[in-house]
Amino acid sequence: MEPFRSLALLTGSLGLIFCLIALSTDFWFVAEGPTSSAHSGLWPNEHGYPIAGYIHVTQSFSILAALWALVSVSFLVLSCIPSLSAPGRGPLISTITAFVAALSMAVAMAVYTSERWGQPPNPQIQTFFSWSFYLGWVSTIFLLCTGSLSLSAHCGGPRPGYETL
Repeated sequence: MEPFRSLALLTGSLGLIFCLIALSTDFWFVAEGPTSSAHSGLWPNEHGYPIAGYIHVTQSFSILAALWALVSVSFLVLSCIPSLSAPGRGPLISTITAFVAALSMAVAMAVYTSERWGQPPNPQIQTFFSWSFYLGWVSTIFLLCTGSLSLSAHCGGPRPGYETL
């Protein structure tokens, strides 16, 4: 049970860190032309111009994912301190919140991917996803691992067998 909890804490922390880095950096999408290049993220600097709806959806679900991941990691930390945790409850709550965080981040990433992927290409400009975008997908995977490992920590305790009957 302890190795699962420790690994869940590691993957949860990495998932939270990667989610926060992806959320706060502006290298989600890069465009390179013949004479210049530009990059963008979830927080455009276009004052006075409307922001596309898919950006708002991606921002919202990414923020929710980061908050849920924080709750998950917090309960994992508390579960390591016996005097502060209810027996067996920390990994269970962490499991649920980690899966909700992973789902939230997956929705954010899927919305952003589908909208950007569907934009018509310009023959003079090469566009591609960049490292912040990929970090968002990696955080989704880490949060899924956190949920699975927390579930293993919760369910991995000793079970009564025939010997105890």
